[in-house]
Amino acid sequence: MRAARSRLFPALAVLCLAAVSGGCSPAVSEAPGKVAQARATHPESGLAVVPLAVTSAGKAHNFRVELARTGFEQSKGLMFRTAMGEDEGMLFPLNPPRMASFWMKNTVIPLDIIYIGRDRRILNIAANTVPYSEELVYSEGEAVAVLELNGGRAAELGIGPGDKVTW
Repeated sequence: MRAARSRLFPALAVLCLAAVSGGCSPAVSEAPGKVAQARATHPESGLAVVPLAVTSAGKAHNFRVELARTGFEQSKGLMFRTAMGEDEGMLFPLNPPRMASFWMKNTVIPLDIIYIGRDRRILNIAANTVPYSEELVYSEGEAVAVLELNGGRAAELGIGPGDKVTW
């Protein structure tokens, strides 16, 4: 038994060291000198975090948004969250595209709810929606996605209908 433990200990030490140090080095991308980044996840929701940009009047406003893909993720959304970074948000892809409506049930922070059309341009914005409200806010056309940002952030940045959204 003692011999088995003495062989097992070095193997466990190597595994523990790999786990603490992050394991293997990052994969190298096709472009020389660039390192592929692992997909980030949000520490609270566990959802994937992806880059998103809104181009308004020739200026790109960059955000890191949580990606709510499944029905469960979308129904929970930002409910019960008490804070969100100024350049953070949540994106709800809609497949198939459709007329959409959202509400603020169990949502603590005011939000700008931004409806994105098939051409990836903003259809309309429900600005500074009221926390906990069960009043539905609707898209003004078929949406391929809905973006939620902190309430007032769209106006602060001059983001409005017709602006291009990429993710």
